[in-house]
Amino acid sequence: MQKFWIWLTRFASPPVFYRVAGLWRPWLGLATLLFGVPALIYGLFFAPADYLQGESYRIIYLHVPAAWVSMLAYVAMATAGAAALIWHTKLSELAVVSIAPLGAGFTALTLLTGMLWGRPTWGAYWVWDARLTSELVLLFLYLGVIGLASAYGDARRGARAAALLSLVGLVNLPIIHYSVHWWNTLHQGSTVRIFGESSIDGSMLWALLASAMAAKFYFAWSLLGRLRLQLLAAESEKAWVAKALNLEPADA
Repeated sequence: MQKFWIWLTRFASPPVFYRVAGLWRPWLGLATLLFGVPALIYGLFFAPADYLQGESYRIIYLHVPAAWVSMLAYVAMATAGAAALIWHTKLSELAVVSIAPLGAGFTALTLLTGMLWGRPTWGAYWVWDARLTSELVLLFLYLGVIGLASAYGDARRGARAAALLSLVGLVNLPIIHYSVHWWNTLHQGSTVRIFGESSIDGSMLWALLASAMAAKFYFAWSLLGRLRLQLLAAESEKAWVAKALNLEPADA
């Protein structure tokens, strides 16, 4: 176990992470295209229409993957926040700051597509539905993390303050997930189940799952890119940065 921990923690080293992230990004970008392009083309243009919602249901191929990643990103941000508060590693602090804008983007996309879906389905762009409202709270939490991280003159202190807020905000995730069960809601319940049979037709399901995988790959691709840029800025005076950019060290 100790050997595994040593192997894992070495990736917290900025130069090691920068190099490994650079190796992974092209593959993540390729996976995004391989999963996303066929799924979106099929889902938006060729999948059968829903028997109740007609053609308007097709927005699920954007809405549902964005919603899933909005919550996944928050879990990742809070995990990085816990690591930042416990071990004070620079990489985990930068991860909190890097994930927040991505998570906010996916959450905003979730809300926008949900509003466009709601107009033909519920007759209004916005209703104070439990799931929609808790997803809006999630967006405010992301914006709070972004604002708190930039409110300090010391970037590392700001990142740790943001990390604390990210942990507090974890309470909102089960509310988002279980809101359709806890309250009377206009939002439909889950149609995709990991355990048990999904209620969505298989001809629609594969494209939805492929779109979700593409969204996750895109999130990882974007996050690694942002972290690489953040590391270069945070460690600009270090010799490894000059070497990575094929520049002469500052003290040479």
